[in-house]
Amino acid sequence: MKALVLAAGFGTRLAPYTRILPKPLFTLNARPVLDLAIERLLACGCTKIFINTHHLAQQIQDHVSAHPHRETLETVYEPEILDTGGAVANLRAHLEDDDFFVVNADIVCDLDLSQLMQIHKGSNAAATLAVHNDIRFNKLKVVQETDGTARVAHFKEPAETGMTFTGIQAVSPAIFDHMPDTPIFSSIDVYKRLCPEGRIHAFVPEDIYWQDIGTPDSYRSTSRKFLAGRIFKCPPSEFKSVKIARIAGDGSDRNWFRASAPEDDGEQRSIVISDHGICLKDTAAAADPKSTQPDPLAQIQAFTAIGSHLRQRQVAVPEVLGYDTLSGQVALADLGHTHLADAVKKRSQSNDNSGIKTLYQQVIDALIIFSREGHRGFNPDWTCQTRSYSKPLILDLECRYFINAFARGYMEADAPWETYAAAFEHIADNALAYGFTGLMHRDCQSKNIMLKAGRPWFIDFQSARTGPLQYDLASLLIDPYVTLPDSIQADLLDYAVERLGLSGKKAAQFCHSYTYCGLTRNLQMLGAFGFLTRVKDKPAFASYIPAALKDLHLRLNSLDEAPLAVLNHLVENLLHRLPARHMTQI
Repeated sequence: MKALVLAAGFGTRLAPYTRILPKPLFTLNARPVLDLAIERLLACGCTKIFINTHHLAQQIQDHVSAHPHRETLETVYEPEILDTGGAVANLRAHLEDDDFFVVNADIVCDLDLSQLMQIHKGSNAAATLAVHNDIRFNKLKVVQETDGTARVAHFKEPAETGMTFTGIQAVSPAIFDHMPDTPIFSSIDVYKRLCPEGRIHAFVPEDIYWQDIGTPDSYRSTSRKFLAGRIFKCPPSEFKSVKIARIAGDGSDRNWFRASAPEDDGEQRSIVISDHGICLKDTAAAADPKSTQPDPLAQIQAFTAIGSHLRQRQVAVPEVLGYDTLSGQVALADLGHTHLADAVKKRSQSNDNSGIKTLYQQVIDALIIFSREGHRGFNPDWTCQTRSYSKPLILDLECRYFINAFARGYMEADAPWETYAAAFEHIADNALAYGFTGLMHRDCQSKNIMLKAGRPWFIDFQSARTGPLQYDLASLLIDPYVTLPDSIQADLLDYAVERLGLSGKKAAQFCHSYTYCGLTRNLQMLGAFGFLTRVKDKPAFASYIPAALKDLHLRLNSLDEAPLAVLNHLVENLLHRLPARHMTQI
């Protein structure tokens, strides 16, 4: 048997990603969908598989040339796209000796192709189309005949009563006698003309998995199913048992999902999937010009590499169970539903300050392990923004972020960078002066810490890099999602110093840098809250601005240092203007 895989199209619905990678090379569980189609055709006995190409043809040619079954495969380049019918007619000399398959390269289906061909050969059909009920695409009218065959009556049926053509078909050489002389035409147009003659049949399998991956959303959701299915060890025919539900997200551009499936004993097993978005280099800006996140490709590479490293170092992070880099899906062990913020809120309601302190002491112990063990053997090449927490990073991604995204962006204040540059330089120098260097999480706040089995676990570690432990400690203690009382913050800082074995001058130096790391973190938070509220249209983050701005003002006041006076004056003015400005933004 022979087959033609249609792989020449532009993949317009998947743009801008398909401007860089042809859709047949998009992956599911790290395997191109083209390979999935080839695998099915080889399994049913095909000895020759043609693949038509046009858009980004060289990439498909290179892939086929390196394929383990390349002797069975042959690409057919079309200088001008011939459409689906023209592609078949172009290969008449190779296909007219026997019935053959024609399949789209960009659909995913577990259909038994041997059964399709068997049914087709037992009929007088010019083509037998595999059809499926999918309300999104239903348009075929399928009529069941008394002899048990199914016939396609027309292609204009309402979705509620119609069927979907799966893009998989068995075709007889007789089809060539009904094709027009023009080189470019659609096979569907030929089928429409043959429907009244009863020459186009349908194969309606009882239970198959079929999915179109023609849009970014459908591609990513399909990838999640395949990733969960692989981890749960269930084939596509059992994907219906895999339930995927969205989890409330955070301020990042990632989406979170929980996938679950029943065990043999009736219990539910579950994983968490982080969706970073399609990860193709140079397409992030085209897909979302407003994003300030690192390129998704760099993020997912950092996430998987750093996550694997931390697990090897016995750091409390969820195990990375699997991933598909291109679709941006990463599967993680499910740590449950309880964030540190949830646990603190519960204890706060019962005025259990002792319980809160005990909880944070456990987190600090785990954070010290994160810093020390994570730093051992850490490769800076894994990082997705900068290799370390440095002065340029502080000035650009925290201080300038505060000026541009918050002071000027959110508050619409007249705040030229040059006026405050010296103050920011002073803050950066002091934050780094006595840094307790290790691996820095970079966003160590209560919503990035889960509690399970009586211990804290760190998530969202893809921004980790070498840096001062003081920054993560400040992120933890001045966290706006929790608002720890100053007295508890002071006690916990003392606890961290003690656990690190510091005393005297070294303890004072640690606390000195901690104070300034608190400033840099506070500046970064306000920049983020301003950006998320104003640009990303996430107004819930505006509620954290007043407390964060007040805290920054108190910290600057407590230092009472000449280089910081001009910045303190700006923050004081912003506080006075905040109520009116805050109300217009939310």
